[in-house]
Amino acid sequence: MQSPSQPSKPASSTLEVPAVSLVPRHVAVIMDGNGRWATARHLPRMAGHERGVAALRKIVQACGEQGVEALTVFAFSSENWRRPEEEVSFLMGLFLMALEREVKALKEAQVQLRVVGDLSAFSQKLRKAIDRAVSQTADNKGLVLSVAVNYGGRWDLLSAVQQLMTDHPELAQSPASITEDKLRPYLCLSDLPEPDLFIRTGGEQRVSNFMLWQLAYTELYFTDTLWPDFDEQALALAFDSYRTRERRFGRTSAQLTSKPVAC
Repeated sequence: MQSPSQPSKPASSTLEVPAVSLVPRHVAVIMDGNGRWATARHLPRMAGHERGVAALRKIVQACGEQGVEALTVFAFSSENWRRPEEEVSFLMGLFLMALEREVKALKEAQVQLRVVGDLSAFSQKLRKAIDRAVSQTADNKGLVLSVAVNYGGRWDLLSAVQQLMTDHPELAQSPASITEDKLRPYLCLSDLPEPDLFIRTGGEQRVSNFMLWQLAYTELYFTDTLWPDFDEQALALAFDSYRTRERRFGRTSAQLTSKPVAC
């Protein structure tokens, strides 16, 4: 397995068999259960979101120590605007505060921050803070931390198709020539390996419009643990489960002649 400073060449799991290792190269996470964690403790839902930021800090560190190349977390979906206005406003403020507070630690840990999603819906102040944090960590060579905000898998696919057709209008006259290789570069995080492991905390068992294209061959792991309680030990259990999976990518078990490489 290559180190986080030398990401593996992105490969489409539907076109070729990607490299498999004992530690997932790319981990995708839906951080669910913050509100329920707070409610169970008779606290405001906002307290759960604050604890969720602390949990993310621990998981970022643990992933870096384990040799994970990329960690992508679902922080705010395009459907989350349906939540109460007070909660949405708090989440925007929390995101802004986290960007300003955590960037120094990210730089010291050599974590490269990315933010993906439709940022046009955010305030100018928040967009500027995102730009600053991303710019300040752009040269870091360690873990790539991607935060998905106002993101949806369907939005990602639709935006990719629209941009592809804008750049190559001639394809409208020859739709059969639109291939996966042509579309993939327009998708979010196309320069990273597809996720090897998807984790959802909080007990729900669905992908909720997250990375619909990218999760095509990802191993899925669901846990009842609420996100604020998801720690290094919980991550280790997810990795243990991942190591038991037989990643065939369309092949038969008999065709798997070698075991995953160790990091």
